[in-house]
Amino acid sequence: MGAKFILGACLWIFSLVFAESTAFANGIKPQSYGIVLFRAFDTLDVYAPIEVLQMVSNMHKIDIFLISETNDPVTTAPMSAMMNPYNSSVWYTLPTAHTFETAPKEFDVLIVPGGPGIRSPYLNSTLKYIRETTPNAKHVITICTGAGLAARAGILNGKKATTNKTSWPNIIPFGPNTTWIPHARWVIDESGTPPIWSSSGVTAGLDLMLSFVETYYGKENATFIAKLMEYERHTDPSWDPFARNETTATAGSR
Repeated sequence: MGAKFILGACLWIFSLVFAESTAFANGIKPQSYGIVLFRAFDTLDVYAPIEVLQMVSNMHKIDIFLISETNDPVTTAPMSAMMNPYNSSVWYTLPTAHTFETAPKEFDVLIVPGGPGIRSPYLNSTLKYIRETTPNAKHVITICTGAGLAARAGILNGKKATTNKTSWPNIIPFGPNTTWIPHARWVIDESGTPPIWSSSGVTAGLDLMLSFVETYYGKENATFIAKLMEYERHTDPSWDPFARNETTATAGSR
């Protein structure tokens, strides 16, 4: 069993190295990723990108920085007992390594996850951090309703974006100056610096991340990572099985 495991690991690493040797990368490969955390973030919005990036780290140096307002662990638990009516104990707590003050000032990629907590009225420091850090990032990625948090921070003004389709009516009012794309699985807005990638609902973040890997680390690597995950990718950003019926949409429309 041990020999088979070692052989499998060696074949995996060899495949990654081979894929890297043939991959086309668009520009310099990103290395540093900052992920913004806040109370009641969605677990998969954070862990899906980390899962992909951990696999990328077998072929490139990758640094992930988990960042929040304080050094206290951040919980996925809702802020209100009303949102946990059965007093369930399913909520995950994640330690952070950096506060907004101690985190690096520049990132190759800033990731903004979603979750119920994006609607909190107590996120002023988080919004300020996103707003001030974005100009120093080379890319910004929003996952799911994280687009709502980005919109609240003002970084989606004049941009195209998408977000979770179920939460659509509650999220798009945060971006009155954003062009919201109701049919998109993910959207890449390159109208300014940095480019902003936004994904639809939770699992769409995986499709976005694998597309990001394909763009900057090579198609072979993205395909191989999806295979390892046994995940069937959506590769067309313009098609989402959960798309809204609107042909066009701006904030405030339903």
